[in-house]
Amino acid sequence: MEKPDALIKETLRRLAPLTDADLDEIAAAYVRRVAPRRTLLLRAGEVCDFEAFVVKGCLRMYFIDQKGKEITLFFAPEGWWIGDLASFTQRMPSRFFIECVEDSIVLRIDHAGKEALFARVPLLERAFRLAVQRHLSALQERFVQALASPAEECYTDFLQKYPGLTERLPQHLIATYVGITPEFLSKLRGRMGRRR
Repeated sequence: MEKPDALIKETLRRLAPLTDADLDEIAAAYVRRVAPRRTLLLRAGEVCDFEAFVVKGCLRMYFIDQKGKEITLFFAPEGWWIGDLASFTQRMPSRFFIECVEDSIVLRIDHAGKEALFARVPLLERAFRLAVQRHLSALQERFVQALASPAEECYTDFLQKYPGLTERLPQHLIATYVGITPEFLSKLRGRMGRRR
């Protein structure tokens, strides 16, 4: 495997014209953590004290509704960022869980470390602003789709947004993202497969 910081550097370079020195300083501020599958990096009620960049593996952010059902907001495979932005920036308890759905390697930074990094590398704020704008736009689109689209369209969106994850994720987790039961997802996959 290439150096863990190579992917974060490549990702940030696409967002802002950061120098090699800037990227080295940024990468040095992150702490590498290896987390086995099923590790909870955040539990509802805790203050999210990190933002993480996924180097290897896949994580998911989810909440539990009033009926006790898990609802997955999004998955974060390699090259994605994950964290509860509101909890992280406002220092308030989170409503979400962040779980490793595969053995994972993440690069983490805490709130104080990120603020210090912004002071040392001002262009990094621009990169994060652009990343947050893209993420919020994608979440808005996801909410509209989840509320107004049929299951088949939601599943098709999942396939487009997360190519390759259907082979990596258990069906019941994909169902929590699409908003249907695993049994209905199995029927939906069969119906869609017969049409191809």
